[in-house]
Amino acid sequence: MATSGTTLFDMNFTEIAEEAWERAGREMRSGYDLRTARRSMNLLTIEWQNRGIDMWTIDSGTITFVQGLNTYPLPTDTIDLLDHVIRTNANQTSNQSDLTITRISVSTYATIPNKLTQARPIQVLIQRNSGETGPVYDNTNTAITVASAIGVTDTTITLTSTVNLPATGYVLIDNETIYYNYLSGNTLGNCFRAQNNTVAATHNVGAAVNLQRLPAITVWPTPDGSTTYTFAYWRLRRVQDSGTGINTADMNFRFLPVLVAGLAYNIATKVPELMPRLDMLKKQYDEQFDLAAGEDREKAAVRFVPRQMFIGGGSV
Repeated sequence: MATSGTTLFDMNFTEIAEEAWERAGREMRSGYDLRTARRSMNLLTIEWQNRGIDMWTIDSGTITFVQGLNTYPLPTDTIDLLDHVIRTNANQTSNQSDLTITRISVSTYATIPNKLTQARPIQVLIQRNSGETGPVYDNTNTAITVASAIGVTDTTITLTSTVNLPATGYVLIDNETIYYNYLSGNTLGNCFRAQNNTVAATHNVGAAVNLQRLPAITVWPTPDGSTTYTFAYWRLRRVQDSGTGINTADMNFRFLPVLVAGLAYNIATKVPELMPRLDMLKKQYDEQFDLAAGEDREKAAVRFVPRQMFIGGGSV
């Protein structure tokens, strides 16, 4: 008998939920059963990302630096950056150079005396923010709004208040994301317009001001104008949500067995009559996760070079 000739097997979320409920020891009988399974699946994929790197969620991107701007937003679903370089001559077919840029901590960045020094960036601070956007309120619990009309090219913006805004950051006004470098009274100063793939626009008095906690990078030195610098990166993104119940799961096919096993275990923890099956389901889940995680890894040769640092006048 001939084989199917295909290797396209996949499962939409409804099929995954049905299989998980059956493994837990009960049929899926209602819309609520599907809804609670969908919620558990979303939490389960977040758990996996806390455990380590999911290879299928790695993708790449680039950011073109602007002279005088040291902070740039990342896609809002970014968890972390895995690697990065500074690229010069990015638009050429030859003579392109990828140069090292070192990741530093908040404490290291804080000790840099002059953060506005301009040159080729050699260090990067990664801000792993939540990506959330929401209104900001003054001390009377009144939403902050635009106090003076904003033109397309304005680089200072006056608000009704700047209380509870961070010293630097991103705000969303109408559909435009704006990065500001400092606060002065009720004014946002040294603003860089049209950030995060938005378009510079006019904004009227009374327009709502939303604070954006975007994942971002901050580089040092601040880019100069001697050449065009491109930040090339490889990032770890979030697994996409389970959707409405008819979507296909956002994961490599190798993780379907662990997804079903983990979902069955999580479902059983919420149903009292299924409690006797918890130990068995947990063992199955752990076994399937170990198998999947062991396969889902980088298989290239790795070379480790120790980095020596000495403090003080002594020698080793």
